[in-house]
Order: sequence, then structure tokens, then C-alpha cells
Amino acid sequence: MPGRLDLFLQHGVTTIKSVGDPTDGILGTRARIAAGTLRGPRLLATGCGITRRDGHPASTIFSGNPWARARFTGEIDNVRQMRDLVHQLADREVDAIKLLSEGACAHHDSPKYRWQNPAFPAGVELVRLPLDLLRAGIDTGHDRGLRVTVHTTQQVAAREAIEAGADGLEHGVTIEPITDDSLIELMIDRDVTYTPTLWIHDAIHPDARGNLGKVADAGVRIALGSDTFTGRGIFGANTLEEAELMVAAGMTPVQTLVAATSGAARQCARPDIGVLAPGKRADLIMLAADPTADIGNLRALRTTILNGRIVVDERRPEPGSRDHATTSPPAGIDQ
Repeated sequence: MPGRLDLFLQHGVTTIKSVGDPTDGILGTRARIAAGTLRGPRLLATGCGITRRDGHPASTIFSGNPWARARFTGEIDNVRQMRDLVHQLADREVDAIKLLSEGACAHHDSPKYRWQNPAFPAGVELVRLPLDLLRAGIDTGHDRGLRVTVHTTQQVAAREAIEAGADGLEHGVTIEPITDDSLIELMIDRDVTYTPTLWIHDAIHPDARGNLGKVADAGVRIALGSDTFTGRGIFGANTLEEAELMVAAGMTPVQTLVAATSGAARQCARPDIGVLAPGKRADLIMLAADPTADIGNLRALRTTILNGRIVVDERRPEPGSRDHATTSPPAGIDQ
């Protein structure tokens, strides 16, 4: 883990948000980074993701691994358990709450949903998170002063989450094209942040890219997040690839940089990062080329500065050269 966390800094990422990792482990890692005994970016965390018993990812990703299932997911059966678990996480000072509404379907009384994913060709029948539990989790999180983000993949799930009061959508709508313009209007009206995670979804869900372009064009708030903690790829490099995919989806380089800095900081409820201004934390990167002209220039990293301290220095000064500076991506949000 130490070497992998350092990779974020090596790619210019100064803050990451873990969304749905084992509570004890991720909070312990957060504490070590904050204490300076572990090198890495600023770490924000939700602790485990909360899902209905036998919901996603308990009965999908972790169906054959009871050890991981018990740590990555918090499975609940009723409103009381939902509220109790959110309170427990809040007592441990998590930075936000993550709920999983995977499999929400058009009829609220439908008890089962067949989860489809290329990794599971036959599909997995699971229990979705009912609306009363969804509302209880969001309301309790808000009562404790925490933003609540909800994992969704369908339009109907996204609408349920927003109407229940969610602050953000993890993944958003991926498995189908967005055909309901009123859903986009609802995102804007409720000031919801959309985190598309194209890095993990673009290759397997062909509608994900077009959906991002559509919501971005409409003015929905966007945060850059990569789902990096799924394990594949290279930490930090995944964030840069996410930025490139967002531009490929139709966002401008400037819009993408905003999503990676102030937009992500807002979703993380951290007004002290994501911008360069007096009184804010001095997180920034220096590049050898202008990322507003070509988002791929984020790969031309020369210096990473975290809390005003140089943590990566790859500068090779040349006569007459001039580096470009930008705020660094404050939140590689993991789903």
C-alpha cells in the first residue's frame, strides 16, 4: 500500500477519496498519512459502502469471499440498522457516507433484480436497496453533517437517489442512455454532483461516455473520479486517463480541470482545497506544458506540492523554459 499511495503524488494527485473500503483499514491508513508516518496524498474516506443484505457488491463482487464481504460492505435489513450503521460510521469521523442502490428497478415492490456486468455473464440476482432504507441513510447522514453519495447505474436508480436527497451519484447512469431530460433537470435543481468514473466503465458500458457529455452540456456539476481502488491499472495514472476520457466525452480541458479540482473539492465538502487563493491549502502541480490546451499535458508533471511542501520534484530547467502551474486534482474519487 505505501508504494501505491505514493504513485498518486508521482502523478500530481494530492487528495483522494476512498468510497467503500474496509472501515478499519482505510481509517487507519488515513490516520497514518495525517500523522506523517505514511507517504501519500491527503486521504478522505467513507468507510464501508452500505447496501441491502445480498445487494451489490456483497452478492456480486464479494460473493465468493466472505472475508472481504464482511469488511467492504455494510449489509442492512431495515431502517433501524441503516440509521445505526450511519451513526457508527459518523462516530468514527468518516468524511462522507456511501450507499449502494444497485439494481433499483421501475417497480418499487420488485424484490429482486438481475445484476448484469460483463464480469458476470450469467448475471446475479440481488436485492435492491428499498426507498425507505435509502431515505433513512441519506437523512441520517445529513443529520450528522455528512454528504451522502449513492452508487447508481440506471436512470430510475439515479432519480430515486436524488429525490431521496442524495448529494452525489457515483457512476451516474452507465448501462443505458439517458433518455429522461427531466432527470437531468432534477440533477441541476437539486445541485447534485455526477461522478462518471469512465476509467472503469467506458470500455464495458458504451452509453457512459455519451451520458457524461449530455449532463455536462446541460450544466450538471461534475467531479472527476476513477474507481481506482478496484485494483487494476496504476494508481495516479488512472486519474489522468479519466481526465482524458472526460475530454473525449465532450468536456473541454478547462471543464475537466474544474471537475478534478474545485468540483471534486466541493463534492468532498472541502472548501480549503481545489483552488489557489489566500487562506486555502497550498496544493498545486507544475507542468512542462499547458493542460488547458491539451489535457494530455497533465502527464508532463514536473512538481507536486502538497500543503505547501514539494513532495515530487522532476524539474529539469532549460534556458528560456517556463513551467505552467495549476491546482492539483484534489480528489481521485474511488467507488
